[in-house]
Amino acid sequence: MIYQLYEMNHAAIAPFRAAADAMKFFHSNPFNPLSHTPAGRAMSASLELFERMTRRYGKPEFGLPTTVVDGKTVQVTEEIVWSKPFCNLIHFRRALPAGRAPDQKLLLVAPMSGHYATLLRGTVETLLPNADIYITDWIDARMVPVTAGRFDLDDYIDYLIEMIHHIGPDTHVVGVCQPSVPVLAAVAVMEAAGDPLAPASMILMGGPIDTRENPTAVNTLAQEKPLEWFRDNVIMNVPWPQPGFMRPVYPGFLQLSGFMSMNLDRHISAHKEFFEHLVKNDGEPAERHRDFYDEYLAVMDLTEEFYLQTVDVVFIKHALPKGEMMHRDTLVDTKAIRRTALLTVEGENDDISGLGQTEAAHKICPNIPDDKRMHYMQPDVGHYGVFNGSRFRREIAPRILAFTSQNGSGSQETKGPVKRVIKGGKAG
Repeated sequence: MIYQLYEMNHAAIAPFRAAADAMKFFHSNPFNPLSHTPAGRAMSASLELFERMTRRYGKPEFGLPTTVVDGKTVQVTEEIVWSKPFCNLIHFRRALPAGRAPDQKLLLVAPMSGHYATLLRGTVETLLPNADIYITDWIDARMVPVTAGRFDLDDYIDYLIEMIHHIGPDTHVVGVCQPSVPVLAAVAVMEAAGDPLAPASMILMGGPIDTRENPTAVNTLAQEKPLEWFRDNVIMNVPWPQPGFMRPVYPGFLQLSGFMSMNLDRHISAHKEFFEHLVKNDGEPAERHRDFYDEYLAVMDLTEEFYLQTVDVVFIKHALPKGEMMHRDTLVDTKAIRRTALLTVEGENDDISGLGQTEAAHKICPNIPDDKRMHYMQPDVGHYGVFNGSRFRREIAPRILAFTSQNGSGSQETKGPVKRVIKGGKAG
């Protein structure tokens, strides 16, 4: 019923939002003398705030038409190279000169935790000049008809294995946040089966491998509530007339509410500053605010079975670090991982996946040789900064590319113990 009320409220307020948008254009039109006065700009800013705060944000575009390779600008084309009902695999094909040696292949596994894969736009943009990038483009569950069937954590792992097979040998897999667990599980399944296409390396970034380590508010909530509480309170049926009508889902707007409430004062301050920038006619910071929230406020629904299984396996039972996680009827044995190299990355101020939760992957993968593993902790960044922003571009991305390069086929592997970066950006 809550989902239906949410949809009804959105529909009921649509005329007011349209009127506010029209009035905003009137008050900001340069031919209107009021647009050049503080009062006119304040009215325009108020109307824009109202329209943006009541809008439904659609799926953003990656918007990466070009990149720079070897000092030259080349065209980039998005191609769907593999597809199933709940995911498309996008390849960012670069128009490279004929005869140029191929770059390393990176599969970016985007989080399936409420936001679209475009949340990793900055990640793709940073890595694209030096790697052949693929990314998982998860489909909003409200857009998938019930006739397409179920999608749970086991299906997620199967999807990953199929995509790795499609990309081919010497693939490097990057799991950002939530996918860290299924990525590690998929690699373990492939290694245990002796799969020759097991990834050359896996990079796990800010992920909940073991949420018993330094638990955050998100982890504490999952521990305090039984699984039945989540099923009874956050699972709802997709309302008509969406394509996924009657599919049980965890709605994206609930996930967004949780994210917003964790840092509510910061979001209120950001919108207050946005208003002030508009009144001052300070366009650049206002545009940065629009760009960020156009992405942050665009959310998608998750299937009931995927959400509940993830909560149960990852956050309540801690099945993976305990060695009890099952993939269908097979035990996920992380000790079977011997050939795939492992890099873990954490942020010092991460309030979603606490310090130590991702690094725990090293403990449960004891048979990976020391020269094929590394841990890096980035100082002064939160969860978002682990995969985006200036420190990611300057400190984290170069380490990812160096690690994958060292652990690709025919590479010269660097011998040495596990490396840790505590602070200051220096290896120790």
